[in-house]
Amino acid sequence: MHDKPVALVTGANQGIGLQIAKELAAKNFTVLVGSRDYGRGEKAAKTIDGDARPLQIDVTDQASIAAAAERIRKEIGRLDVLVNSAAIARTGRLSGATVEEYVKSTRPSVVSLDELRAVFETNVFGVVAVTQAMLPLLREAPAARIVNVSSGVGSLTQNSDPAYPHRPIFGPVYPASKTALNAMTLAMAIELESTGIKVNAACPGFTKTNLNNYTGTQTVEEGAREPVRLALIGPDGPTGTFSNAAGPLPW
Repeated sequence: MHDKPVALVTGANQGIGLQIAKELAAKNFTVLVGSRDYGRGEKAAKTIDGDARPLQIDVTDQASIAAAAERIRKEIGRLDVLVNSAAIARTGRLSGATVEEYVKSTRPSVVSLDELRAVFETNVFGVVAVTQAMLPLLREAPAARIVNVSSGVGSLTQNSDPAYPHRPIFGPVYPASKTALNAMTLAMAIELESTGIKVNAACPGFTKTNLNNYTGTQTVEEGAREPVRLALIGPDGPTGTFSNAAGPLPW
């Protein structure tokens, strides 16, 4: 048995995912740097001080997910923490659009169903698929943790308030994918409650990453704070919660 706790972070080749991987490695974890492109994951792993290993995993490809789970089982034999960080805000078709153009083109009345499916495939179905594949390993861990990296823009309670500043950008693609992810988080937490596996959703805040064309106002260190905290919670820590660094968020 591998003698150190092991964490898998998906989407860890850049941004918040990479920072989460760095911080968990600093806490004496063996960190698996999940990346759709193995070369990018390998390059990212080399920037991490500690035991960091690249792992090819495309969260939209069932064969890739199954192969990653099998590799963890054979080469390491344990998994203690899963951080579902891989996410997209839009597809390549809309990659050059400004936020205003993107919001206008993704209103419910005009949104491309292909765009909607592609974002949900990564942000929602991908999280469920990876979690299902990794659960046999997580169930064997003494105190497993699952952290889903969500966003406050998916909060139905906040968006139903006319005074909420981000309400104008709420739409059926990225924001609603995070609403759905929150629902999956709660469903997972309820199912796993009796096992001791804690499942929580973390909002990093508006962080400067590729996801928002680096227009965010926070550093990746600030963005990683809450996901890392939830990955490291003890036996008295919460499950089935949604929070940011300032505290609980409303669903």
